[in-house]
Amino acid sequence: MGKYLLRSVSDGSVQPANSLSCPHDNSLLRADYQARQIELKRLPGIWRFMDWLPVDGIIAKAEGAPVTYRSRGLARELGLENLYISFNGYWPERGAKMPTCSFKDLEAAPTMQRLMERDDHPTLVVASAGNTARAFAQVASLTSQPLILFVPEKALARMWTTVQSGIVSSGADFGQVTLVAVQGDYYDAIQIAEKVQSRPGFVPEGGARNIARRDGMGTVMLDAAIALGRIPEHYFQAVGSGTGGISAWEAALRLNRDGRFGHHLPRLHLAQNIPNAPIYYAWTGKEPQPIENDMFDDVLFNRKPPYAIPGGVKDALQQTGGEVYGITDGQAEEAKKLFESSEEIDILNAPAIAVAALQQAARAGTVQPKDIILLNITGGGVARIKEELYLNMLKPNISVSHWEPAVQFLEGKK
Repeated sequence: MGKYLLRSVSDGSVQPANSLSCPHDNSLLRADYQARQIELKRLPGIWRFMDWLPVDGIIAKAEGAPVTYRSRGLARELGLENLYISFNGYWPERGAKMPTCSFKDLEAAPTMQRLMERDDHPTLVVASAGNTARAFAQVASLTSQPLILFVPEKALARMWTTVQSGIVSSGADFGQVTLVAVQGDYYDAIQIAEKVQSRPGFVPEGGARNIARRDGMGTVMLDAAIALGRIPEHYFQAVGSGTGGISAWEAALRLNRDGRFGHHLPRLHLAQNIPNAPIYYAWTGKEPQPIENDMFDDVLFNRKPPYAIPGGVKDALQQTGGEVYGITDGQAEEAKKLFESSEEIDILNAPAIAVAALQQAARAGTVQPKDIILLNITGGGVARIKEELYLNMLKPNISVSHWEPAVQFLEGKK
């Protein structure tokens, strides 16, 4: 770990390279990079931020990167003079070329590269409601790294890549992507994945505890600060686990230490889709409502977010004076239409939740017209990408309702 040390957020202790938490108090770990000031590299996509990514090499074909631009249409609709959008999807005219149309591409590429740099070459296990799985499938198809995905059956329609060769479908050789359909929700997929990843030869991707995932997402804040010449005053994002909010906070801390982009932290404005909104209820102290099976975007629902652990969502919100918004399906639908008509690009359902939160903040005066605001559009351009590329659908290798048949199938494929 020549370029960084892996430190516990709570006590600063240095931990082994592949650790996911502090053994003393379950704290998150954070990369302490040698480079105190970031210098952009002449590398494609996200890899230009190599100084603050926990990898030594790159995946050259994984070129997705955030694109920051100044809003005209949405800014005019909301009466905001300094609204900037980080577009994380596919919009070639803006220079945005994320192949799975989601900012999960920012997590998958450095996570897979970091895994490839290990000596033991384990099989990566990922549980996802769709977007994360799609991003990891894309990178695994490019690198031929073994990957097992656990995805709820209702999310299978999201399982596609744009890689033209090397796609693994049902009955193909074990070695790249194995897709396990789970008869249940995202939480059920996580529980089954946990049983598999605890066995020899398999490794969890780590979720919020994986520094490669967090620092990959943190490039949204880095790109914005470089484009603006300063750290924004406000940051809006829709969240499920809240890891994106943690990532933005951590990136801002590094930018503070850099010294060239200001010495303040952006106020985090995180949004969830009620009633399936545990972070919203935990932060506001409101009584949780019964969980609903149908929601505007189920990728935003994580039953056990990293909220109260050291370095988690609560710490990020407290240190930045943040806020959490509860957005209804109707509010999200209205916001989605507003964004697409004013910015002239289609977006996924999840970022519409963030747009609705920004609408609320603007109406309430929580943000002022001249404030410098960054809105993270965490996915978009699916309609746009279909105009140019063929989407390869991934088919499940097996469908399970509990972990035993999944383990038997996967160990039988070795």
